[in-house]
Amino acid sequence: MKLRFYTATPFNVVQGSGTFSGLNSLVNGLRAAGATVEVIGPRSRLPNFTAERYLFNRWITTLDRSDCDATIGYDLDGYRLAGTSGPPHLAAVKGVIADERIHERGINRLLLGLQSRWERRHVQRANRVTTSSAYSAGRITSLYGPCAPVQVIPEPINLALWKESFRKNPAQPDPRHFTVLCVCRFFPRKRVNMLLRAIALARRSIDNIQLRIVGDGAEANRLRQLTSELGLECAVHWLGNAEPSQLAIEYQQCDVFCLPSVQEGFGVVFLEAMAAAKPIVAVRAAAVPEVAPHALLADPDSPASLAEQLTRLAADPALRTTIGQEGFARVQQFDQPVVAAEFLQMVEKLL
Repeated sequence: MKLRFYTATPFNVVQGSGTFSGLNSLVNGLRAAGATVEVIGPRSRLPNFTAERYLFNRWITTLDRSDCDATIGYDLDGYRLAGTSGPPHLAAVKGVIADERIHERGINRLLLGLQSRWERRHVQRANRVTTSSAYSAGRITSLYGPCAPVQVIPEPINLALWKESFRKNPAQPDPRHFTVLCVCRFFPRKRVNMLLRAIALARRSIDNIQLRIVGDGAEANRLRQLTSELGLECAVHWLGNAEPSQLAIEYQQCDVFCLPSVQEGFGVVFLEAMAAAKPIVAVRAAAVPEVAPHALLADPDSPASLAEQLTRLAADPALRTTIGQEGFARVQQFDQPVVAAEFLQMVEKLL
């Protein structure tokens, strides 16, 4: 079976974030299962991502598809192919753009509005839609209206690769600190600002708490300013974009992973924390309760609620171990070969 994927998402973890991680794991899993997989991306990068996607989607209509058994377009990419003659086309929606738009502002909100119209066309005309959570499936139908049949297939994680990375880069929590780790791109919907306020509240009862943040993005200056206003300069460590080996160390040496995002179509970073057997604190929103039902979940708009859950874990090492082990057991169902087999089965039924 030959499959062709179309995606304008940068094929690296720094810019492509969880979408890249999930696609990379899926492609490798499909190839290991015997499928021939081709991934098509833009021939060149432009300063404006929306313009780049528009031109990319015009270009891919000129490519020959006669040698493919099926084509798969990520998010909006492939919207011009959907509904045309040729092999069956699947729309793989990883983050519902119209849902992401709700939490953005300014020019980003306007551009996401344009992209969401293309994504609507994609899901309405494709032969099949796949998405990574029941939450996203619901948002697709509620925000885009009637569309092709939707099937939920979760994001995969290469557990063998993470296990080897942990082995090569061993680390342990520092007993002198209670370390909270956050890994994300700095978008408003990730609510890193709420995490900073929660850390300020938690310091009243956890004097050795420290927050380590991996990532970068448009909100960086605003978040650093808030850190200064809250007097957290000594407690917050900005690590920037980490290499895979450093990220493996960060996961192992933290006491708890926390990401209070209110808009997650899935959340690959939660799987990474589970692979390291780390307890998770998040908020009761989007796909998070579905992906990590074992996590301690706070109210989405309450720094005090988030601080309460962090304080609870700081005072109870046994609870940290229990939640971490529950997550480690759960993440096995998202292993790369398992998800790849499920994806291939879906394509075979479609064909």
